[in-house]
Amino acid sequence: MADVAALAGVSSQTVSRVSMGLDNVRPETRRRVLTAMAELGYSANVAARALRYGSYGTLGVIAHRLARTGESRTVEAVVEAARAEGYTVTLVDVESPSSDDVTAAAARLSHQAIDGLVIIRAETATPDTLALPPGMPVVVSDSRFVGHHPAVGADQIDGARKATQHLLDLGHRTVHHVAGPADSGPAQMRADAWRAALTEAGRDVPDVLRGDWTAGTGYEIGRDLAPDPGVTAVFCANDETAAGVLRALHEAGRRVPDDVSVVGFDGIPLAEHLWPPLTTVVQDFSGIGRALVDLLLQQVRDGRALDDVHTLVPVELVVRASTGPAPRRHGT
Repeated sequence: MADVAALAGVSSQTVSRVSMGLDNVRPETRRRVLTAMAELGYSANVAARALRYGSYGTLGVIAHRLARTGESRTVEAVVEAARAEGYTVTLVDVESPSSDDVTAAAARLSHQAIDGLVIIRAETATPDTLALPPGMPVVVSDSRFVGHHPAVGADQIDGARKATQHLLDLGHRTVHHVAGPADSGPAQMRADAWRAALTEAGRDVPDVLRGDWTAGTGYEIGRDLAPDPGVTAVFCANDETAAGVLRALHEAGRRVPDDVSVVGFDGIPLAEHLWPPLTTVVQDFSGIGRALVDLLLQQVRDGRALDDVHTLVPVELVVRASTGPAPRRHGT
């Protein structure tokens, strides 16, 4: 480190800040230090850092199917929140969210000098089947692990209820639901809340239409729904699915929202630029990421046991032009 500092013309403390990935270094100074590191073949000694500072400065993240909006945006939020706290992130994208795959990924990360672990989704794992390294601080973005590990998640139930009730309040007799995959926890919670809202309102509950989060399946299901004049309101489990439904309805000559109202879920930036702009339930992914990192670092820094902590991040229904009053012939 002293050699790097001398070559770059900075202090050893500045070299330490750069090697730790901290932001409080001027860009030009950072470039000089990184150039000196490369020239001298220097790399930070994580074991020495752990002895000196009591931590490695790295958090592990286990995710599944990063192409999905929820996973990718949550990982992005975790990385940003970790960076703000002076931590870097080591990411493992598991092939499946099974107990075996998540357990194996956790074991690999535990040998890579991490201070704590964020599990973005453990869909098919359960607290009884998921084996994690003893003593490892863990936080999970999955409410099923409350009582076993601290958990953070968006209020899926409230979001689905808000979407369904919004459509009922517009005079639609019932609401069709294009759901996510059957093995997805959030998809199941959204479907259950949609069904409960219809049941409590005394409305008919149509069969669940099962998709896979993609616009492609939304389009195919939308083509099946379009010929049915009784379909006047559709709640989609995510915005990509809703985009596919919108296209199918347009091609079939069903006007949105005059003939059919459509609501999505997630609040992706593209939603407001669809035609018509999509009404959707907006998840606060940044808030979820901050909460995950905050709960993890409370364990890392303070050694606090937070197994019973469950942070529920509120969602917001944003109403746009894709929803409107039910057609008069189907109104109540």
